[in-house]
Amino acid sequence: MKNPITAKNLNLARLRTKHVLVPTVAAAAILGAGGAFWGASASTDDVRGGERDRVATAAVATVGEGTAVEVETSDDAGEAYEVEVRREDGTEVDVTLDDDLTPIAKQDDTDDTDTDDTDDTDDTDTDDRPVPATERASAEKAALAAVGGGTVLDVEAGDDPGVAYDVEVRDAEGAEWDVDLDASFAVVTKTLDD
Repeated sequence: MKNPITAKNLNLARLRTKHVLVPTVAAAAILGAGGAFWGASASTDDVRGGERDRVATAAVATVGEGTAVEVETSDDAGEAYEVEVRREDGTEVDVTLDDDLTPIAKQDDTDDTDTDDTDDTDDTDTDDRPVPATERASAEKAALAAVGGGTVLDVEAGDDPGVAYDVEVRDAEGAEWDVDLDASFAVVTKTLDD
């Protein structure tokens, strides 16, 4: 004779289901969180979205003008963000902020000097010269054409022989390119970043 269906038998069936279902759901949640954790740890240090806008605004306010061209998280103790701000005259300023977006440090890139001890001169590196707006616009146009469009991330004066401008571009697929241009804005080299 089969077991009659009783409240006790139904509760036992539910209990068995709970013993299987609850651990399965818990395991899926743990694996999902682990996947999110590993996915987050594999990402770049670039800050994106609304957080990027908030951090960029604080950095530009610290400089007093310009555009934030690079916003990254910092691994240094006491620092949360590192922001590169380009002034309208083409000079760049590195701004370091804490978690509350309070400025910790601000360094004008033109303050960098050549620390090479092989000679007696202490000249500013040639790649630190500001790129005027008209040259910047031409360099951006040439670099975008070289990679088929996208977003210009940075334009700097080149310091290699025959290279007048170093341009970083993120193409439509998200790949980043280094495009070197000569003084007439012709492409010298185009390299995909790894």
